[in-house]
Amino acid sequence: MGALLALTSAVCYGVVDFAGGLLSRRVHFAVVTFLGQIGGLLLALAAALLLPAEAVRPADVMWGTLSGAGSATAMHFLNRGLSRGAMSVVIPVSAVTGVALSVLCGVFFLGDRPTPLAWLGICITVPALWLVSAGGTSRGDNEGTQSGPVLTDGLAASLGVAVQYVGLAQVDPASGLWPVAVGRLTAVLLLLPATWRHTSEFRRSARSWGWAVLIGAGAALGLILYLWATRLQMLAIAVVLASLYPAVPTALGLTVLREKVTRAQVTGLVSSAAAVILLSLG
Repeated sequence: MGALLALTSAVCYGVVDFAGGLLSRRVHFAVVTFLGQIGGLLLALAAALLLPAEAVRPADVMWGTLSGAGSATAMHFLNRGLSRGAMSVVIPVSAVTGVALSVLCGVFFLGDRPTPLAWLGICITVPALWLVSAGGTSRGDNEGTQSGPVLTDGLAASLGVAVQYVGLAQVDPASGLWPVAVGRLTAVLLLLPATWRHTSEFRRSARSWGWAVLIGAGAALGLILYLWATRLQMLAIAVVLASLYPAVPTALGLTVLREKVTRAQVTGLVSSAAAVILLSLG
């Protein structure tokens, strides 16, 4: 069940990244990021109220706050990279490095002990993520972009992803979904100064507000599913399965945008499927 929840989380994040990438090319990325966190906060609050917690400790609030700081960092730099038209660079860099950091943290600091099958799945996942999202060279995503700034965006986003995942995995199950809500509030507050400099963009992008809020709500749903997955599955496996989200934008690009599939992407998709099987069995 934990593996299924983590995979569903990946689907949510994949759809969100696909929609966010398209929106960030029409609307300033700061607007998309900030309104997205507002949408996430609204959904997280509603979910936390519908599913009452037994007890919320100060430590849970602290971990939720740390996770929210990671979310703000990840989404800010991810959307900035996507706004530069570099989907095939920023997504694989953030996903692969985020997975590596999270797994290493789980193994060396949190006592995770994946089975040999699970380790094989983890090792397959890293190149699979790169192939499935960076292999679409026919997209022309990188035209007019500078590799240095885009790579920096991807690495900064990956650090945020790792902090978000590892922090949220530390909360007590008795705290319910309140740590997610605390995290969304933290993200909103941290993003406010950067957003304040682009207030004129809000007026110009008023028609896109609803889409940005929905995208953020989808991301919060993905995080909630991930949180439930960590309560049933070790962190290293839950993170890897949830991080398979780059396969979703690729699949949507092929089916919705009618993009041409490359051999690298086919290899990445097949490898991702194999990794899912190994991680589920492990």
